[in-house]
Amino acid sequence: MVIETTEVKPARSRRGFAAMDRQRQREIASMGGKSAHASGHAHEFTPEEARAAGKKRHRRADETAAPSA
Repeated sequence: MVIETTEVKPARSRRGFAAMDRQRQREIASMGGKSAHASGHAHEFTPEEARAAGKKRHRRADETAAPSA
């Protein structure tokens, strides 16, 4: 026996950060990034670190790709 329900869930209202317009979100995120850099808590990749991260990411993508038939 299969019972089907057509329950409609009410849409959740957007609150806080999600309710702000995109421009205001960008402004706040920018302030956070500037603050992190000013306080020395932000990490900036060296070209070598970025290259290693890219290679690691591409290697992982190759491993999870579907095998060719």
